[in-house]
Amino acid sequence: MEITDDRAFPAALTALSGIDFPWEYDEEADEASPGNMDYEPYQEFDSAEETADWIRSWTGNKELDGAEFRVFGQDGTGGLAALWLVRPRPLAAQPVVFFGSEGEVGVVATSLGEYLWLLAGGIGPLEAVEYGADGGVPHAELRAVAEKHSGIEPRTPAEVLAAARAEFPDFAETVQSWCR
Repeated sequence: MEITDDRAFPAALTALSGIDFPWEYDEEADEASPGNMDYEPYQEFDSAEETADWIRSWTGNKELDGAEFRVFGQDGTGGLAALWLVRPRPLAAQPVVFFGSEGEVGVVATSLGEYLWLLAGGIGPLEAVEYGADGGVPHAELRAVAEKHSGIEPRTPAEVLAAARAEFPDFAETVQSWCR
């Protein structure tokens, strides 16, 4: 498959950039409050140079160029959400992956449409990799974005994550093979 340098930001991601994602930290309990998503959407993809620098730093592999990723968001610790260009399909039909700041990694949705339903169910990319589909609090504004931009019927976070893990069960091992 030929990977192009398409960096046109999909409308669905542009719609996310205007939403305030819930995030509160309970200092007494030293944990995030229930219903939180630690997610900060971008307004454009990282540049090819930024993506190359990131994947090289994350893996320690200076041979990688990151051309198969389009980074579009992060969590508060610097973990990144990206489209993984592994199919001969448009950007919005590529799986969404997460690379955490502490080595966490996983596929969180099989497409951008599925990802929108994951967010609508109150689960962000970090939460999906770290905790699975549990604990999400549905978010009305994100549901409206999913209804408008996903192009698919509603999904629960559990359905989104099950489909992603079934289709890409070896993603973590693939990423590990890139690490030096």
